[in-house]
Amino acid sequence: MKEKLKNKIIKIRTPVFIAIACLIVGYLGWRIVGATFLAKKAGMGQRGISVAVEISPIEMGTIKDAAQFSGSLIPKSQFTVAPKISGRLNQLLVDIGDPVRRGQLVAVLEDEEYQQQVIQAEADLRVARANLEEAKSSLEMVKRDLERARTLHQKGIQSDSQLDAIVAQYDAQEAKYKVAVAQLANKESALETARVRLSYTRIKASWEKGSETRYVGERFVDAGAMLSPNTSILSIIDLQPITAVIHVTDRDYFRLQGEQKATITSSAFPEKAFIGQVARIAPLLKETSRQARVEIEIQNPEGLLKPGMFITTTIEFSSREKTTIVPLSALVSRNGRQGVFLANMENKKAHFQPIQVGIIEGERAEILDPSPLSGYVVTLGQHLLEDGVNIILPSSPPLSSDNQEPPPAKKPNLKKTSPGGKR
Repeated sequence: MKEKLKNKIIKIRTPVFIAIACLIVGYLGWRIVGATFLAKKAGMGQRGISVAVEISPIEMGTIKDAAQFSGSLIPKSQFTVAPKISGRLNQLLVDIGDPVRRGQLVAVLEDEEYQQQVIQAEADLRVARANLEEAKSSLEMVKRDLERARTLHQKGIQSDSQLDAIVAQYDAQEAKYKVAVAQLANKESALETARVRLSYTRIKASWEKGSETRYVGERFVDAGAMLSPNTSILSIIDLQPITAVIHVTDRDYFRLQGEQKATITSSAFPEKAFIGQVARIAPLLKETSRQARVEIEIQNPEGLLKPGMFITTTIEFSSREKTTIVPLSALVSRNGRQGVFLANMENKKAHFQPIQVGIIEGERAEILDPSPLSGYVVTLGQHLLEDGVNIILPSSPPLSSDNQEPPPAKKPNLKKTSPGGKR
């Protein structure tokens, strides 16, 4: 009895399952065919299809052709203070961050040895001067003897051999005098050398051009260190003006010019812009990076910018005023032509307008031709559009560029409901 009942239930359920399956398959087929048909009609630009879009007004304004480059800051000028002689560093008079004026004393080496050299050179100089005085006196005596011998020789009192002997004596004494003069000059030079070497123990920071005040960037040794010639002690840097270094490719290289204005920003001061100008452009692009080095001089009177900071540089190549501008997202390509879809606010249709694009600045693009161009362009949904397709406009379109109010959207005719929720 149970088996019969079971078979009967199965016989009843089978047609039901088959019917349900047929309905599901039919529904899916209908959806697929409908979607294919709608896509085909949209691709063929049928007038009966409406595409929901977003629009934006065509504006008249100023647009700039500018490029941004990343780079870093370096000092305008930098040099290292080092001793010319060896010795122990007795005093370091400045430290990192301290201002340094032109010609200021920054370090002192021990100078006992060099002071002794000066004392020795002074003593040698005194001896040389005494020798010179002695040689001068002897020369004067021999000179008087020579004059007397010549007078006697003329009178026939002295012979020729006696006169020749006195002349030879005079020549020898004159030579000794010249040697003494040369020795004096040598000792004076030795004294001056000793004094110069003594002055080298007092190390000064000196430079020719630029600002009067610079700063200590780094300290390499401490007081008490034993130094050899040319051992780095301090680095001196110039912060006003400061230099930004960027690297550009050949795409922008040939658009750069000397003294071109630049705007510099840093993440450390996001709301402050620094003004600079192109100072130097490298005459070559490196083969490894295909980029050229460009240096920009930045005025830094407050000293906010420091070497090593990461910066962003914006260089403006050109700008145009009172030109036609559309959002960059409105640009599309149809049949190999670039253009935009103009939104007809009255007929609610989209019309493709070929254009010639000029400057692109961020999310804005300049239209060179046709000009002038006014109205609205489609900025979202244009990939589904063809020329003449119906469009569904937003309920509140944005204001146009001439500040005119857009056409009012039709309000839906809603029936009032009672407080109890009944119509």
